[in-house]
Amino acid sequence: MIMKRLPGSVSGRPGTEKDIHCRERRIFLRLGFTITGVLAAGTVLSLVPTAEAKGGLLGASVVGTYPYQPHYAMLLYKDRCIDCQRCIEACAETNSVPSYGSRNAILSRRKTGTAASKLIREFLPVLCNQCNRPPCVRVCPTKATYKDKKNGIVMMNGSLCIGCKACMTACPYNARYYNRKNEAVDKCDFCNRQRLERGEKTTACVEACPADVLLFGDLSDHDGKLYRQLHEPGRTILVLRPESGSMPNVFYLEG
Repeated sequence: MIMKRLPGSVSGRPGTEKDIHCRERRIFLRLGFTITGVLAAGTVLSLVPTAEAKGGLLGASVVGTYPYQPHYAMLLYKDRCIDCQRCIEACAETNSVPSYGSRNAILSRRKTGTAASKLIREFLPVLCNQCNRPPCVRVCPTKATYKDKKNGIVMMNGSLCIGCKACMTACPYNARYYNRKNEAVDKCDFCNRQRLERGEKTTACVEACPADVLLFGDLSDHDGKLYRQLHEPGRTILVLRPESGSMPNVFYLEG
C-alpha cells in the first residue's frame, strides 16, 4: 500500500513520521499496516503488512532488467552460513578495513523449533545491496557516492566525501562505516577496485567462504549460473528491506 501524500506535511519540505497525525497512525495500525519509512524526500509513505514488517526478509517476485553490462549481483544461500567469519576476514584484508569498521557482517536470529533439544539459530550475511535505486546516492550532497554507469555497483569517491554521514543514515542495510584515517565513508564495492578491475572474476568473500554460501555473478549473462538460479521457474527469491524501495542486487535463497 503506497500513500502519495503525507498528511500534515508542508509543501516543499521533507516529511517525517512526526507529520503523520495520530488519528491516521491509529487507522493504519487498525488496518494491520506498519509505517516503514518516508521515501523520496517525504513524498511517499511506505506501508507494509505488520506481520511482514517484523520478518525483515521478504519475497521479491521479480528480478529487474537494467542496462548494465556486466550487471554484478550476489546470491546467498542463507541456510548454509555457519558463522565462520571467513568472509569478513577476507574482506578486511583485501580492502584494508580497519578493526572498528566493516564492509560486511553476519547477523543471527532464533528460528522457531528445536533440533536435538537445542535452539536453532540462523545466520544471515549482510553487505551493501548495490541498490538499483540507492537512497545513499540520492542524499549525498557532494556526489561522493554514486552508481557506476557501466556495472551498476554503488561506489565511493573518498576525495569528495565530506564526512556528513548522510549516506550512512539513508542506507537501509547499515552497510557503511566512517573511516577515521581517510576521513571518508567506506563500503563494499564487490571488491571492484581491488579485484574486478585487476582481472579477478569474483569477490574476496565468495572465494573465502568454505560453505558455498555466496554466489557472485553477472545478471546480464543469461547463460551464467547466477542468472539461471534467480530465474528458475517457481523459485522464491528473498531480499532484505523491500519496503525501502531500493531494489537491491543482493538476493537470498532458502536451502
